[in-house]
Amino acid sequence: MIGGGSMFAERLVLARKAAGLTMSALGSEVGVSANAIKKYEHGDNMPTSKNLLKLAKALNVRSEYFFRPIKVNLEGVEYRKRANAPQKLLDKINGDVMEQAERWTELLGVYPDSVKPVPQFVLPKSLPDRVTTSNEIEAIADLMRQQWSLGLNPIHDMVDTLESKGIMIINTSVEAKKKFDGLAGKIENTPVVVISSHQPGDRQRFTLAHELGHLVLHNRLAEGLEEEKACNHFAGAFLLPKQAIQEHLGVKRSALEAQELFMLKHEFGISMMSILFRAGQCGILSESQQRGYYMKFNKLKWRTQEPGEPYPNEETYLFKQLVYRALSEEYIGESKSAELLGISLSRFHKERKLGVTSAAIN
Repeated sequence: MIGGGSMFAERLVLARKAAGLTMSALGSEVGVSANAIKKYEHGDNMPTSKNLLKLAKALNVRSEYFFRPIKVNLEGVEYRKRANAPQKLLDKINGDVMEQAERWTELLGVYPDSVKPVPQFVLPKSLPDRVTTSNEIEAIADLMRQQWSLGLNPIHDMVDTLESKGIMIINTSVEAKKKFDGLAGKIENTPVVVISSHQPGDRQRFTLAHELGHLVLHNRLAEGLEEEKACNHFAGAFLLPKQAIQEHLGVKRSALEAQELFMLKHEFGISMMSILFRAGQCGILSESQQRGYYMKFNKLKWRTQEPGEPYPNEETYLFKQLVYRALSEEYIGESKSAELLGISLSRFHKERKLGVTSAAIN
């Protein structure tokens, strides 16, 4: 038998839900009864070392996971999900997010206080206290770009842009079947945004910009302005500023070609449908013209899947970079590095060597 009952019990429940398994299904995988799993989860009993390894394998976690001392509190969680997203799916996503957030917290904890590998997120002091019109939302999106030295050019890497400003980005690979776009919350003072790796890149980017909108606009909107709609407006304006879309499409148009929307999508990383919406917001198309294009999109089924190659997925590299930085600075060793990355030590050795005989750079 092994010790550490209460911590183990809590983490077993989280891992089982994250795997989407019932007690009975997990028991079958391990070779024990559902009642035995229940006793593990209630802290009434502990598995043998042999069964611990079987549990880890069945739940696709390392055995160290069950005894990790780090515990994070993800507060103010808000999901961007469909109304019919089942609780079982949300449990799986929550388990994956919490596990990744714990590894993030543990990694940052190995750095000495004198080293700040990730900046603290701060909002510009020049933001207005009150936002009353859609034009002011456009102006705030432009202000954020100006403060972050982004100009009017396409933002080629939204994940890197937000991470460099102190927002923690987690990419979950849980298969959501289009019922989940993302979620946001906070760990202490650090904003956390979660995106799905199964979403196309333009959708991921809109989720990231939308959640940035919440951070920027929260408690600033005048009565009558709905925050979700305001954040959608901010997201479109942040990804594709009014001046930029007018430079590309013109100030006023009588018609648009689908190829124009497609090329603009791949230049700015925003969906063709969102570009149409922006064209209406910026006065390039009239309301009747906009409705006509919506009808065409519906007829062609482009509202569910847009034509051509999808925009590439967004990925996060910061976590892995900081693991190797900590290793290089000797804050951690190889075993802890592999554990944080969630891979075996042998696989870590192969990755570290990059296929050459020596891992050191002289």
